[in-house]
This record gives sequence, C-alpha cells and structure tokens, in this order.
Amino acid sequence: MRYEEHTFAWADTSCAGPPGGLTRIRFDVDDGIATVTLDRPDRLNAIDRTMLDELSTVLRWCDADDDVGAVVLTGAGRAFCAGSEMTEDGFGGAEPEGPRAEWIAPYQVRKPVLAAVQGAAVGAGLTLAMQCDVRFVADDAVLALPFVRLGVTAEWMGHWNLVRHVGLGRAHELLLTGRRFTGAEAAGWGLAAAALPSDQVLPRAHALARDIVEHAAPVAVAATKRLLWEAVDADPFEHGRTERQVMEALLDRPDAREGIEAFLRRRRPAWSGRASTDLPPWPSAHGPGVRRTQAVQYPVTQQEERA
Repeated sequence: MRYEEHTFAWADTSCAGPPGGLTRIRFDVDDGIATVTLDRPDRLNAIDRTMLDELSTVLRWCDADDDVGAVVLTGAGRAFCAGSEMTEDGFGGAEPEGPRAEWIAPYQVRKPVLAAVQGAAVGAGLTLAMQCDVRFVADDAVLALPFVRLGVTAEWMGHWNLVRHVGLGRAHELLLTGRRFTGAEAAGWGLAAAALPSDQVLPRAHALARDIVEHAAPVAVAATKRLLWEAVDADPFEHGRTERQVMEALLDRPDAREGIEAFLRRRRPAWSGRASTDLPPWPSAHGPGVRRTQAVQYPVTQQEERA
C-alpha cells in the first residue's frame, strides 16, 4: 500500500514483530510509555530511508503491543529532526537493501503519539511532528517548512495539518515563504500545546503520557483519537452519527461499567479492554481531507415560508 492510499483508519499491525537491529532509532518502553528517539545526532536526525523503515517498524510494534499505552517521539542531541536527508540520490538518500517496511503514520497508531520537539524541526521533521497528536516544543527551537525554497511542496499532509492548526492565512505565510519561526511562535498560533525551555520538553511530554496511561481507558482513547482526526473535514451531522454509534458500542463494554464504578467508589479503574483487539467496528471510513459536498437540507420555518 502506498502512503497516499492511507486514511485515518487504523493500520493492520497484526503481524508486527519486535523491533531489532535498529541503527537510526532508539526505542524503549517504561511502565506503559514508549519513548522513540530519532538517533542521528551527527546529521541533526535527518530522515533517510533506513530511518523511515525503522520508524515504521517501531510504530507498528507500539500499535500492536497492548503493554504500550502512549508513545513519545523525540530526537537525540540538539535537533528534533532537520527534515529529509538530501544527497545526490535525492530526498532520503539511497534506497536501503532488502524489502521496505510498510509505512504507518503516527495518526494511525491506536495510542496517543506525543512529539517532544526539544530542538530544530524543519521540513519533513515538522510535518512528522504535525502527524502526532500533541506537540511540546522548546521555546527557542527553530522551525520551518522550507519546501518552496527547495523547489518542491510540503509532504506528509503538511498543507492540511498546518491549516488545521494555525488557520489558512498563517499557513499561506509560512508555506509560501518557507521562513523560519520559533517554538514560542508555534505555541502562540496553536501549533504546539506549550513552548518550554528545551530541558523541560521531554519531561512534559512524558508527564502527559503518564496521565493518559494511568487514567484513561485504552479502547476509549483509541476511538477518541480516530474521531478527532476524522472530525476536521467531516460533515458535522454525519460525524455526529459516527460519534453516537461509537459511544453506544462502548457503553456495552465492561470498561464503561468499570469507569462508572471506579468513579463512584473513588478508586483507580482497572481497564480490561485492549486497543489491539477490542475496538468496535467503525461506522465510517473516510480518508484524510475528504469533504462531503452534498448540501445539508435544513427545515423551512413558517416565517421563511411567508417571506
């Protein structure tokens, strides 16, 4: 499956294997939180094709493994990610030997993916961060989407995501100029949840991940994540029907009863649902950026009839 054919639907990770032999990614899990680190600090964590394959392998494992409740994506050294590697072979460098891993985007992972942008995020590095659910940035981090200055356009849903977060006017300015901006500016526009001193970015992301892992039901989190990603371009009434059907399906699950009982007894809930197997069938499957164009027919009032 090509990347362009992916939608907000969950990826099939049933055959995902444990990550091994990683050379561009560091990966560890601590008490339900997976920390995924882009690990080419000498290249400012530029993305080559090997790194992309390794990141796909790790994200697939995080999606499939129910011991992982949240994912924190960060970069080693002084940058989050300087974008795609650029060589004489083009963007991404030379093709690695052997079969390519099928790409899975952060928004397709059934766990929250939080980006801890402790340093520069440029080009594909920033569009990758925008595919995560929450971003924390260093206030002095250098950010940019310089695609037009390289003779190309943004990738990885960069246009769609930027408009979604900062509005059309600001997106025009940033993408048409390719200019640099700071983490503090990004937070002010809504592109990041908060701008912090660089040494506080990763701890803040881990703290939010910990809050989710300790308090939220994994199946409800996964369903909520997909509803959020599908919401922006959806017809409000169609999306409302999807929302209601998902809610009704979850009400019949043990976790809904457990959540109410834990609330009433003022204790921590013990969730039994597994994100990998217990999500309800999804009522709709619309791809990213798909907009329904059929006009909504509103009822005519008596006053309008007289007019």
